[in-house]
Parts: sequence; C-alpha cells; structure tokens
Amino acid sequence: MLDTSHGLIPPLRVPVGADPERWRTFPTERTVVVIARTVTSTVRVLDVLGPVFRDESRVDLVFAFDPSSAFNDGVHDLIRSVGARVLPWHQYRGLSPDLVITATENADLAVEGHTAPVLVLPHGVGFHKVVPDSRSDQDRLAGVVPDALLRSGRAWLAVSHPDQAEQLAAAHPLTRDRTLLIGDPCHDTLVNGVGLRAAYREALGVTGNRRLIVLSSTWRDRSLLGRNPALPARLLAELPMDDYAVALVTHPNIVSAHGVYQLRSLLASPLSAGLLRIPPTDGWQAALIAGDLLIGDHGSVTFYGAALGKPLLLGAFSEDEAVPGTPMAELGKQVPRLEPGAPLRPQIERALADSVRGPADSESLSRLGAKALIAPGHALRRLRTAVYDLLRLDLPERSSPLPRFAPEAPCPADPCPDITAVHITTEVRDTPVGPQVAIGRTPAAVGHFAEAGDLEIANATEEGFPSAGPSLSSDTFRHLSCSDLEQDRSLAESASVLVRDAVAGSIAAADRWIADVFSRYPGCLLASTSVADAGCRVALRDGPTVVAPLSADRHGAMVAAALVYALLRSGRPLEAVTFTLGDRAGATVLRVVHRDGPEDLGSAAQPDTHRTTPVAGEFADRP
Repeated sequence: MLDTSHGLIPPLRVPVGADPERWRTFPTERTVVVIARTVTSTVRVLDVLGPVFRDESRVDLVFAFDPSSAFNDGVHDLIRSVGARVLPWHQYRGLSPDLVITATENADLAVEGHTAPVLVLPHGVGFHKVVPDSRSDQDRLAGVVPDALLRSGRAWLAVSHPDQAEQLAAAHPLTRDRTLLIGDPCHDTLVNGVGLRAAYREALGVTGNRRLIVLSSTWRDRSLLGRNPALPARLLAELPMDDYAVALVTHPNIVSAHGVYQLRSLLASPLSAGLLRIPPTDGWQAALIAGDLLIGDHGSVTFYGAALGKPLLLGAFSEDEAVPGTPMAELGKQVPRLEPGAPLRPQIERALADSVRGPADSESLSRLGAKALIAPGHALRRLRTAVYDLLRLDLPERSSPLPRFAPEAPCPADPCPDITAVHITTEVRDTPVGPQVAIGRTPAAVGHFAEAGDLEIANATEEGFPSAGPSLSSDTFRHLSCSDLEQDRSLAESASVLVRDAVAGSIAAADRWIADVFSRYPGCLLASTSVADAGCRVALRDGPTVVAPLSADRHGAMVAAALVYALLRSGRPLEAVTFTLGDRAGATVLRVVHRDGPEDLGSAAQPDTHRTTPVAGEFADRP
C-alpha cells in the first residue's frame, strides 16, 4: 500500500526506492536528484537537463518536490507536464544520490547523511538581486546557498562570468573556490533564436510593420506591474492597434503567489483589447527576440534584453534590490526611464526613433551584458562536462554533439479576442489629389485608460455632425465604432458608428439592416455594412447613403464609415479620398445616393447605380 501520509505525492519504488532493481529497465550506474522548489528554478533546470543527458542510459533522473516555498504553486504540475518522476520531500531525505542539481539555493540541501555534491545553477542573470530570506525576516543575496552547505564542501555554484566568483567571495568568503564557470545556457538559447525573429513575430500575429512592445515584470511591489499595474492597458489605449502590439512577460512568482485567475482579473481590460500574455514558463525568450522595444524593470528578462541590444526603457527599477556595483545596478543608471505620468505614445515613438538613428545605446547595453555573460555558444558543453565530472562518470563514448536549440515559437496564454469595438481617430489633410485621411484604431475595452487629452477630443467630436460648411474644429476627430455583435451593450448603445459584422446579401437586405439599427440605437449617427458584390454602404441618420468600392467585409465597412465621418466632420465633400491605416494605404471614391436614387449634396452627388465593383486589393503596402 502506498504511503501518502507525508503528502499527496506517493513515494517512488522505481527508479529509486527500496528495491528498484526489480522494476527498472536500464542498468543505471548513477542517480541524479533534481530539487524543484519554485516554478522559476524548475524551468531553468528543465531547460538544460535534456541536452546535458542526451542519449544517456547510465543515469537515473528523478525530481524531488520541496513544498516549503511561498511560490510552490504550479511546481508539481510543471514536473508532471514533462513526464518526469517525482518523489516526495521526505523520501529524498532518505536517498543516497550521486549528484543533486537545482536552481534554487533556498531548499534544505544540507541533509544529514548526504555526501553527494550539489550543483546550484542560477535562475537569473548572475547575483545582482536582494530578495527576502525565507528563513528569517531579513533580506539576502539571491543565488547563494546557506553557509552550512558551503561548510560541508558539497556545494558548487555555477557562474556565468568570472567577475561573479570574485563578487561572491567578497560577499560570502565561504564561496571561494566553490564556483564553476559555466556561462548562461539561457543567453545562448536567445542568441540561437535571433535568426527566427520573423517566425516568432508571425506566431504572435505581429505582421507587416507593426511594432511589438514587450513588457517584462519581475515580482514584488517595486516591479513594473507592482508599481504600475495599469501600464498594459494604458499602452493599448494610446498606441494604434494597427501600428503596435503589446506583449506581457511576468515572473513566475506572480502567478504562483496570486494565481492566474487574479492576474487575468487584474488584466481584464487589456486582455480584451488584445494584450499578448506570455506564459511565465515558456515563450518569453521568443517574445523578447520578436520585440521592437522592451519596457522592463530590475528583473533578469530586462538584462537579457539589454544583452541582446534591444531598445529599452525602464518602467520601474528598485535600487534597493539591485546589488550595488553589479551590471544590473549599472543598467539602472544607464537606461532611460518611462515617465508614467506623461503620455506614453510620444515616449515610445522617441525610444524607437532613437534606436533607428544610431546604435550607440544598443552597443552600450551589449557591452554591459558582456560584464555578466561570457561569450555565448559553450554553456551547455561546459555544464555537461561539469556534471559528468561531479558524477565521476565518463562522457558517453558516442555522445552526440550538443544541439544549438533556439527558443520554441511563443504562444499567448489566452485566446486572441475578436475586437469588435474601437475608438477611431481620423486626421484629415488636403493634398494635391484631394483629401487624405489617416485612420488610427484603439480598442474601446481600454478607452477608460486613455489620456485626458484623448477623452476631450472624444467628447468634443461625438456630439453630432456639424452643419454644412467648413468645420470650425481641428482636422482630427475621434469616434466610437462598434460591430453589431459587440457583447458589451453599453458600448454598442454609445457608438457613433454601428458596423454590420456579416456581409449583406443584397442592397435591399443592407437597407433593412440599416433601418433596424437606427430604430434600435438612437445615438447611432452612421450605420455601415458591406454588400456582396457591391462594396460598402454607409447610411446617415435622417440623411443620404454613401457607397464606397471597398472590401466586402466588416473591415471595409468600418473604413468606409470612418472616411465618411471624417470628411463630414471637416466639412469636405464626399468624393475621391485616399487613406492610410497602419502600414497600409488605399484610395476610393465615395458616392452619395438616396435609397430610391441620387441625392444632390454639392459636388458629392453622382448617379446611383445601386451596384459598385470592389477594387481588388484596395490595401497596398505603403512605399
């Protein structure tokens, strides 16, 4: 009968236990126990164990789950998800392994009776951070094992740069001569993936010239999310969705401490607006490579971005947690800060423009990375050699060459939403060939996070159309446009423009839908729908209908309505117009008609044929 008195994880009988030789298939010579205490440390070990023990049949590998961490949630599920064998903590204490490997320094590794060496891998970049000590009410240097294990002579600390050995020896003399120069396998993986940037962007749905803004938050109250939990929503409210995408990478401790449910609740509006939440256990490396700008804090992901030469802003930084004199502390002094109280879009655009104008900052950050990370490409080889030396085992006679794996393609943790309500900003300019309208869209789900200036524009321009004649206001306008399938009825009832999601089968069907919309939504000023083989129809309340040869889908109907809205608001005629939306450009001719025939509306009046021919590929890449 299984003994589960010590917890929900039953003890193992194979490959370790009282009589494992009766059950095992492989005639193993060594046993390695991996200590799993937090998701963060477990992920770091899982990333390297596969390559290190590639094609090896002489080593039994089991995991021991230490449940004592405040961030133990998700650890057991993670180990099980990779198909590893897990033994409870009380059974580990009775084993006699040949090597213990872990990326957590906070477990009780100085077990009485154990003589096996303990290899401690870092779970971040170097030893740059002060964290709470779980054994006391004090803080401690992250990555350093307790003195008892150091005195035993069993501990070996892997470092990614020679300077770290000196730093540790100065802070903790017992670490002297107990370090192994390995490098950083995670950094090597990042470098291996740089050539797959386009594939990573495509996997995230970031195509064309859209810019990907990656947010990275470590844990605790001085992190990026701890200081500014509304930042993802504000970015999505201020950055046009056709020009920008926003991704969020969170430290695993955030989910372990607060749970996915609370995190999703906190991010409800930005997730509805298209925020790409990257799982904390995988995908962040590819997302970092795919990004055009990183907004980070004093966490390791920020430093990895700096080492890659990514354009970088600091959304938060805790000088109290960054160890003075370390490369991370230097990063905090060099990198410009995001001003949370100021409009975000100008700061983002300025940072991106600065990165294009010259690589000076990028080179400076790369040099800073070189102070914590030795030249990439050899960390796994060094680690495998160290592991086999500690096991007193020769490398396999036919050991396969170590692969140079790149990160797997990222997959957002949440389904991509269908954004059916948007705030549309239109800017009308006169050109030699007629008016040009620049269309920008932001999700309405985060509209309440927009800057006050944007809200003033919205309030000033959604009160109705001006009387005939030149507009007395600016040539920039904003309105709320909703699909008729929008589930938030308050948005649909507040929208200036309603757009039919489906394509109408005929002009008669389109006109019936338009009449129904105006009867059900008294605040609606324009109703727009596409018609099969007949472009788009935009109807004005108590006014004429405008037809445009645009694509027969919701997108075409939205663009047609935005053009009509902008031209009417600016007092310009409804006729030939060019427009831009994101990195696409197009042109169309607007024609004003009655339900039963043409209406004279100045120069916009043209005969109504009740049939228009869509222009194939009306969107083209901008030169």
